[in-house]
Amino acid sequence: MATIRCKLITPEAALIDDEVNYASVPAWDGLIGLLSGGAPLVAKLGMGELRLDFPDAGSAKGGSRWYYVQEGFMKFADNELTILANAAVPAENLIEEDCAAELRSAETRGVPEDAPDKLAEMDKITKARNAARAKLNLARSFKHKGI
Repeated sequence: MATIRCKLITPEAALIDDEVNYASVPAWDGLIGLLSGGAPLVAKLGMGELRLDFPDAGSAKGGSRWYYVQEGFMKFADNELTILANAAVPAENLIEEDCAAELRSAETRGVPEDAPDKLAEMDKITKARNAARAKLNLARSFKHKGI
């Protein structure tokens, strides 16, 4: 099977620079599946689960890796996928109890009475709640998947 070169980069680090068979990327408006030979594409990232399927390499068996990614952009052209994410966390680093606590905290937040822009503040709260839910779902499902 043909592969694509995948790079996952955050402001803090370059996390991935490897060949993959398939990538499922959370765009702002839904998931995008990418295979070798696909049409060029630029998209805004949303938040959610990034899945990368790696090919077998010699005696090493390929497999899938999952990441929580949040916002940024992706570009796919000439069988090269570059994902520039504001945040990316490997699924194995997500601890279910921490994600649950983050969700509880986000759900208890309210818009301050003295907030100058209540709509913008509510948008931040909604984004924090959605991010915490996505992390918690990935942490829970990863326990069953493994690396």
